[in-house]
Amino acid sequence: RELNMRQRHWLKLLKDYDTNIQYHPGKANVVADALSRKSGMIAGLKVEEEIIRDLERLGIELYDTRLVVPNDVSLRDALLTEAHSSPFSVHPGSIKMYHDLKQYFWWSGMKRDVATFVSKCLIYQQVKIEHQRASGLLQQLDIPVWKWDEI
Repeated sequence: RELNMRQRHWLKLLKDYDTNIQYHPGKANVVADALSRKSGMIAGLKVEEEIIRDLERLGIELYDTRLVVPNDVSLRDALLTEAHSSPFSVHPGSIKMYHDLKQYFWWSGMKRDVATFVSKCLIYQQVKIEHQRASGLLQQLDIPVWKWDEI
């Protein structure tokens, strides 16, 4: 079989070393196959009934698989602050922040609260395009008479 350009490049590079390349068909390479299917297996896991009963006994409500946040302003503000200002989130916009939060939490009016919180963020206000000055009117350059007349 003829090698393509990429294979020839790697063959040329590896020729200087004492190597033994062995081919493993996909069916025989069980470890790589299992690792590639790992995310699909995790997505299929269900919350055990015992855990749900423990949460209900503690008085914690669930909405589908999300925690219901009580109507406590300080708790909601703490959640919003952590989701918006933590080093891992890097000041997301309201849509991204809402999608991140709704994976784990739920409360009535959550989307509105997230949008209000993000709109009050000073960094978000400075970076948002509608709060910046226009960069000036773009004008077409004059066509020079001779080549390299102007640089």
